[in-house]
Amino acid sequence: MKRKIQFSLIYRDMWQSSGKFQPRKDQLERIAPVIIEMGCFARVETNGGAFEQVNLLAGENPNDAVRAFCAPFNKVGIKTHMLDRGLNALRMYPVPDDVRAMMYRVKHAQGVDIPRIFDGLNDVRNIIPSIKWAKEAGMTPQGTLCITTSPIHTLDYYVQIADTLIEAGAEEICLKDMAGIGQPTFLGQLTKMIKDKHPEIILEYHGHTGPGLSMASMLEVAKNGIDILDVAIEPLSWGKVHPDVISVQSMLKTAGFDVPEINMDAYMKARALTQEFIDDWLGYFINPQNKIMSSLLLGCGLPGGMMGSMMADLAGIHSTINNIRKKKGEEELSTDDMLIKLFDEVAYVWPRVGYPPLVTPFSQYTKNIALMNLLTIEQGKGRFVMMDDSMWGMILGKSGKVPGKVDQVLVDLAKEKGYEFTDADPHTLLKNNLDDFKKEMQENGWDFGKDDEELFELAMHPEQYRNYKSGQAKKNFLADLQKAKDAKLGSKVSKEELTAFKHAKADAIVAPVKGQVFWEFNGEGECAPSVEPYIGKEYQEGDVFCYIQAPWGEFVEIPAALGGKLVEVNAKQGSKLNKGDVIGYIEREQAS
Repeated sequence: MKRKIQFSLIYRDMWQSSGKFQPRKDQLERIAPVIIEMGCFARVETNGGAFEQVNLLAGENPNDAVRAFCAPFNKVGIKTHMLDRGLNALRMYPVPDDVRAMMYRVKHAQGVDIPRIFDGLNDVRNIIPSIKWAKEAGMTPQGTLCITTSPIHTLDYYVQIADTLIEAGAEEICLKDMAGIGQPTFLGQLTKMIKDKHPEIILEYHGHTGPGLSMASMLEVAKNGIDILDVAIEPLSWGKVHPDVISVQSMLKTAGFDVPEINMDAYMKARALTQEFIDDWLGYFINPQNKIMSSLLLGCGLPGGMMGSMMADLAGIHSTINNIRKKKGEEELSTDDMLIKLFDEVAYVWPRVGYPPLVTPFSQYTKNIALMNLLTIEQGKGRFVMMDDSMWGMILGKSGKVPGKVDQVLVDLAKEKGYEFTDADPHTLLKNNLDDFKKEMQENGWDFGKDDEELFELAMHPEQYRNYKSGQAKKNFLADLQKAKDAKLGSKVSKEELTAFKHAKADAIVAPVKGQVFWEFNGEGECAPSVEPYIGKEYQEGDVFCYIQAPWGEFVEIPAALGGKLVEVNAKQGSKLNKGDVIGYIEREQAS
């Protein structure tokens, strides 16, 4: 008897891995019946990382979108699922327990059946509470293994995590190969080991196509007991996304598996609709590089979905490094030279920070450390000189335990800085804050929404939700879209218009006191000269943006507002500012 394998359409992740944007509610309502008509999907991903934030930033109500997208699938018995970042839930930074617990009640009421709960460090302490809350809310919790390749990440390592999550109540296990660097043979062996121990547990495989191993991996896990495979459809399949369902179905059918037939008329309709959505607005924000596969990703292990932002970061620092090299009389580096240097530096940094699986947000932190190292090495300062609180937080254990051992160089550096390592359960470090958001809703006269979904949205994405409610988000997005269309069509936009547009989207970092600006602080009461931060540099909420030495001698830390990407610098190193002067502009993240 042929063994049956089912398919899950990763419609949300298709978009995020392509350009970090999502279709609108009206578009999702149009595509859902066509996905059903295709007849080959047992599951559809209807929510998860970036989905709700992107809706808010576009001035759309994400709760309406989730309900509208889930309803048709609920009606016909197709399971819906969402990506859940465990401790971080639906955002890039930690979420208190009361808000995390609320998420499962809200999402189940909206029609989501399964949360795929993962932790970027594979720390089960960040997953187990979510399993409990999901079950209490009536959902089917899926525990997740973030797959990577290192001396630490062995078969036994992963099987032990799976055992722990199943014991905690996970009814399914996902092998999340977020960078597509999982070796096919290894993944097949892992699938068999888990299935042999837990035959009743549903296993699902999720693999991106970036470095080109995913089709071989899919065949190996299929041969060894996988139940469900995550797939995509054109025009967003392949590249840094996922294999296309047509190719996967053909491969498995030839290999002798029982796989569902595809209604090709419906497939072509879904393909055309998705292309229409791209042409309508989302395509203006899709990096064309994300349609290209790259074997280079195997060496550094970075997820393909990061390539667009990584190349932007690299471009920002490229000119600075070449200016330094030029002054030293050294040959300038090409973009390819820089890319290889960055990949090599990631490979150097990764084991030294404890082999964190390179998935959000730890892939970003590891890449940022490597990027800063390239700069400080050129400056003659060595490595690990420019690391922010988020990078240190990963190393110190504030987000969970890194799988490997932190290098002694970093241990000693932490000691010099007065930092302390912690083994505390990360969620115990967070204070519940749902009552504060309830109070804010009441003071503003905002309705809590059906099943408290609007309260949840404020608590999960406070700044984006406030801008959505004020109408500012919609204005910003429409302006953003128009400028993107103008640029694509070659329309002439004045410098003044572009500047005004950029400022409308960004937070102004304003000097709270009169004084002299410095970009780097040595921790001993002095600020040393350095290059200004490069355009495109990423900040997290709470990071230090710069320092101002007040007339009375005190160094004042200037926070990076709510974090985001640096789009403009208005003050040079050592320049004098008056109170109220704008130091720079930081544009908030469009998605995560």
